[in-house]
Amino acid sequence: MRLWGEGSVVPAVCPSASPLGYSLVELVCVTAVIGTLSALTVPGALANLDDARTMGAARYLSTRLQRARMEAVARSSDVALRFVPTPDGYAYGVYVDGNGNGVRTADIQRGIDHELMPLERLPGLFSGVDFGVLPGLPAVDSGSPPPGTDPIRLGSSNILTFTSIGTASPGSVYILGRRGAQYVIRVSGETGRTRVLKFDAGARRWNPL
Repeated sequence: MRLWGEGSVVPAVCPSASPLGYSLVELVCVTAVIGTLSALTVPGALANLDDARTMGAARYLSTRLQRARMEAVARSSDVALRFVPTPDGYAYGVYVDGNGNGVRTADIQRGIDHELMPLERLPGLFSGVDFGVLPGLPAVDSGSPPPGTDPIRLGSSNILTFTSIGTASPGSVYILGRRGAQYVIRVSGETGRTRVLKFDAGARRWNPL
């Protein structure tokens, strides 16, 4: 076995090595890199999450509308969603006509038109999502007026009715995410069917899902 003598060359120890692990400078550099990457990726991830939640809310409400349509056909009576403004936004419930004159606010208040589903709000089901409209949002169809600031576009009423033969009172309901994801549910009067569309802010146009 060879021992180190006076003429032997002792290998140098790396000057960057530390008996205590990483140096403070190295830790600061790594933290800065992680912070930079987070700043680049987190906003995109949050926007994607917001879009997924908003899309989920739009699909959920569209399903609710179609369920109301099937209830109307099955019961041979008008069934409607009534949208109610509250201090925190719109709530909605489902009601069935109790006297043959359609679902009306006065009849709901008198207990004539019965509640099928209690009032609920979208933010309680999908965090950060509610009925809303982006400023300057264009119309879904060319030639029709833009929605303005009202997310519930059902003519002069806030009641969306489905009849016993499957038709509906036409209209649009706009759903907005916390970070600007915008969707709309369109209801056809002739068929009672619903369509969900997403607004492409970059192209300034609506795209059906």
